[in-house]
Amino acid sequence: MVKISLRKLIDKEVSSILNDIIDAIGTPISIHDAGGSFLIGYDTADEADRYPVELSGNVIGWVRGGKKANPVATLLSYLASKEFEKKAIARETLDRYKEINILYNISERISASLDLKEVARLVIDEASRSIEGNSASVMLLNEETGTLEIVSALSKEYDEDNTVIRYEDIARTVLRNGRAVIVNDISDDPRYAKGADNSTSLICVPLKTKDRVIGVINISSGDQTDYAAADLKLLSTLASHAASAIENAVLHEKRIKEERIKSNLERYVASQVVKAIMDAKGDISLKSEKRNIAILFSDIRNFTSTCESLAPEEIVGYLNEYFTHMVEVIFSHEGTVNKFVGDMIVALFGAPSRLADNERQAIEAAIEMQERIRSIPNTWIKNNFDTGIGINSGEVVVGNIGSPRHMDYTAIGDEVNVASRLQSIAKGGQILVSRSVYDVTYNTFRFRGFGRVKVKGKKRPVEVFEVIY
Repeated sequence: MVKISLRKLIDKEVSSILNDIIDAIGTPISIHDAGGSFLIGYDTADEADRYPVELSGNVIGWVRGGKKANPVATLLSYLASKEFEKKAIARETLDRYKEINILYNISERISASLDLKEVARLVIDEASRSIEGNSASVMLLNEETGTLEIVSALSKEYDEDNTVIRYEDIARTVLRNGRAVIVNDISDDPRYAKGADNSTSLICVPLKTKDRVIGVINISSGDQTDYAAADLKLLSTLASHAASAIENAVLHEKRIKEERIKSNLERYVASQVVKAIMDAKGDISLKSEKRNIAILFSDIRNFTSTCESLAPEEIVGYLNEYFTHMVEVIFSHEGTVNKFVGDMIVALFGAPSRLADNERQAIEAAIEMQERIRSIPNTWIKNNFDTGIGINSGEVVVGNIGSPRHMDYTAIGDEVNVASRLQSIAKGGQILVSRSVYDVTYNTFRFRGFGRVKVKGKKRPVEVFEVIY
């Protein structure tokens, strides 16, 4: 706020003019400040008659000395108003300069950073340089918990292990209604939780994006500070420019977190299931349903006897290398790795993501799996791992099965058992398929009859075909 002091207004030049006027009037006149302290003129001036020197309705001084003193009071009031206008223009120019300077100083730096804490720290640093205060903070709304959390702060009292927010209720009010506030006597505000931070004055402004308020910026002082509208405007300018950068940093942080979760999940769960989990709104159900899919079982022949002379860490190493290649092949044909059981792989084609050609994709994957084994750079794997593969198709139940604390996405039904049985009778390098798979793909691949096989749970033997590749 612009303030005018009558003592400062009456400088050397004005003082000389006033003395000439007083002498010309020929009547003792004295000029005093608002508190009555003598400034210039004659001390002996009559105190009975006095006339106020006013500025915007406020008395800033007095002129004493009879009726002839009134024009002098009017003149001083005029000079005060002109000085006020000059100072107001200068103050407005300075405020504009500060706004431009803030944006110039911070825009490039915060736009270039996608680190949330770094962006928040830059905002606080600039706010504390431009506005008086010894504490500042950026607080963001945690949408999951509904609480305000300090992202970055500048304060002697701030401690990352003790983030009690004394003025949280004030900040929540600003967050809720989206309107900035100045509280120049914070201790008397019922929303303030009295504590050790000893704040006396506070400015709190919202961080607004296009469609919502994502948090607030606070700056406070432990000394008696009368924050003005210009301070509020300056901090609001900074907040409006910083909000989009902070939102971008938050989104970037979320994307990194999601990618990390996705990457870790894909080590244990099929990529299609991971996608369903990441895309789910609210609880993840992957509810059970009947669906026509193709089921592939692959198992290494004589694995136990082949590896019995190896150390456990060698066995695990060979298996991991083998599984890496096999999973890559299955994924390339849009299959889902359902599970590993020892050295056996179970894969689904058509769940959870639907495919137009489950059987074809399954056979293509099986052929590539067999061929890939022969091209693995590891000579020991190439010479010792022979796999038998069985494929069946039909209607099964797929979905999350288990307890609330642990679930597996899997397939259940007779068709799964048939695929397992076909795999168990396949020799190393063989791919055996059921009639249902053959009927859909006989124009695409070469087959030869393998015979009929009795499967537990089936009244009639299953007709089996071998894939020629």
